[in-house]
Amino acid sequence: MSYRLGPTTTPDTKFFWDGLKEGRILVQRCKGCARLRHPPRPMCPHCNSLEWDTIAASGRGTVHSFVLPRHPQWPWFEGTYVVALVDLEEGVRLVTNLVDVDPAEVTIGMPVEGRVEHFDDGVSLHQFRPRSPR
Repeated sequence: MSYRLGPTTTPDTKFFWDGLKEGRILVQRCKGCARLRHPPRPMCPHCNSLEWDTIAASGRGTVHSFVLPRHPQWPWFEGTYVVALVDLEEGVRLVTNLVDVDPAEVTIGMPVEGRVEHFDDGVSLHQFRPRSPR
């Protein structure tokens, strides 16, 4: 079985986690100025609007930064795992895990693509992997 620690969901982030359960990575968009923002928050930092909607992200991006945590060892990760900050093509950044890649092969600027993984305990998380050459 595959279990993960579930996210802390708030009224401001519920849409994001619900979108992942539906297999989509959603990004908050201000209705006042149309700027995208992540992490989600109730007010636009640019125009102070409280009105927003969402867009579905393409899932394509590049690695902006990454770390290889060593401690504490989580039971759902075997060995070394990669925590990355990914720049999405839409212009926002997500913290995520990189999968299907040797940690020694990860580089800044690496093209990646996202997917949603559904775990046995009902948790759905976005994961990224190296993008296939086209």
